[in-house]
Amino acid sequence: MSVIPCTISNNLPGTSLALGSDTAVNEICMMIDKIKQSATGTKRRVFVVETMGGYCGYLATLSALASGADNAYIFEEKFNVDDLKEDVEVIKQKMVKGVQRYLIVRGEGANPNYTTQFVQQLFSEEAQGSFTTRVNVLGHAQQGGSPTPFDRNMGTKLAARAVEYLITQVKENCDEATGQVYVKSPDTATLLGLQGRRVVFAPVEELANETDFEHRLPLEQWWLK
Repeated sequence: MSVIPCTISNNLPGTSLALGSDTAVNEICMMIDKIKQSATGTKRRVFVVETMGGYCGYLATLSALASGADNAYIFEEKFNVDDLKEDVEVIKQKMVKGVQRYLIVRGEGANPNYTTQFVQQLFSEEAQGSFTTRVNVLGHAQQGGSPTPFDRNMGTKLAARAVEYLITQVKENCDEATGQVYVKSPDTATLLGLQGRRVVFAPVEELANETDFEHRLPLEQWWLK
């Protein structure tokens, strides 16, 4: 067995990048650009954009950086109500200085209690008329669209490499007398991931020990470093 990681959330161990995540980031940025464009005719408005990704803040973080967002709320960076109120004060000060738009990207699993709706309501209450708040939940549109050239090429390369590896494994673990294939070691069930500049086959058994199954995350988030 050779697993090729495919998820827009990019929250799998054994790889720094999963198929689909690059396409999703591009789709999110395209939608945020449209929201920003619509905001050019408004004054003193805060936009809170919710992305998918579960407990993994990869999509929220990278799309926030790429789209020029002012802040991002993600599961990996803990925040509380005091932090939200502090952000309100920051927004107020920026509005006084002439900034007419403020953009926040929030991962859907950033906090079970400080939901996107909660953030909107808190901002609306604490703003005291200094600005208005609008929410945009992007939803499953993030999973659509045509794959980016990067995802297409990586998918082709990973598939070809996986097939080559499976053929090698079959030859190495085949009983010549019976023609049957017996799995004899952990490296016969692997995940083919991108680590640095190399593609690496990592035994699934080992990756299980590196995973937080409660939140379905690798114990170390490479993209936060």
